[in-house]
Amino acid sequence: MVKLASAREVRTYGPRLARSRAEYINAGLYVFATIVLVSGFSAQFSSEPKSGLILLLIALALIIIVNVHDLVAHLAGIDYRLPLMEYDLQLALVEFAVPVVQAVGSLLLFLGILFLFIREEKGYGYFKLEKHALNMLVAGPILWVLGSIHNSCQIYERANGHVQILQQSVQIPFLMGSLLFMVGAILNNREQAAGSIHHGLELFSTTWIWLGIFGSLLFFVGGLTNVVKVFKMQQIDGLRLEKLRGGAQERLVHEREGQVPLILEDHRRRARQVEEPKVVLPAPTLPTPYKDVLIGQS
Repeated sequence: MVKLASAREVRTYGPRLARSRAEYINAGLYVFATIVLVSGFSAQFSSEPKSGLILLLIALALIIIVNVHDLVAHLAGIDYRLPLMEYDLQLALVEFAVPVVQAVGSLLLFLGILFLFIREEKGYGYFKLEKHALNMLVAGPILWVLGSIHNSCQIYERANGHVQILQQSVQIPFLMGSLLFMVGAILNNREQAAGSIHHGLELFSTTWIWLGIFGSLLFFVGGLTNVVKVFKMQQIDGLRLEKLRGGAQERLVHEREGQVPLILEDHRRRARQVEEPKVVLPAPTLPTPYKDVLIGQS
């Protein structure tokens, strides 16, 4: 999963207080999801490994929710007008594509583990689900890695150096954790293909479990760094990512500004219709004094 922090100046969705609260909840929810993810992998070494599958399903569901929130937050900045993405390369390839790719990758992992859980619950009549589950356990981390690479392609021109350091501190653990998940899933798939036939929870090799634990710990580190970054960006007004110029948000602002003069002109026209015309009366003519008339005749 990649917790995307946009390079936009602001994330415009809802009032500022509600937006800040949503950012804190989103960041905290992801940290909690990584803790549950570590617990789920660790439970595979316990006497009840099936409970670890339930924990993994809960963690992946929370990660999907976090990514959907990121997607909604980024699209709200352009009033959900998807055609504007053709004018903004970063919005299309990073701010839109990354949450979508991460959510789909998390969904594939969720379905893969769910299939194995169903197989474990229903018994030996669901062998076909195991093959699909192994493929999904590989495809999900591959999408995570792809999203992590896209997330590292954000554009900075004159952004605050402190913010860029915090952003890289979030991106690097997520990229490394995604790589560990991908390597573990590929090795696990090769071990199952080359070794003896296994079913159910035996499809999880020890290598895959350990790499999953280390990858989840890296996600936890990235989540904690993201909490610090969100706190810094919410509390300190001067600590902001720069506003990208020439993109979808700027085009939307120009369109809004172009509508303002028309609105003002309409108000003025209506005001003139309501206002009654004023009749200007001529100034009264004062009588000429008799003294002035006598002087004028002489």
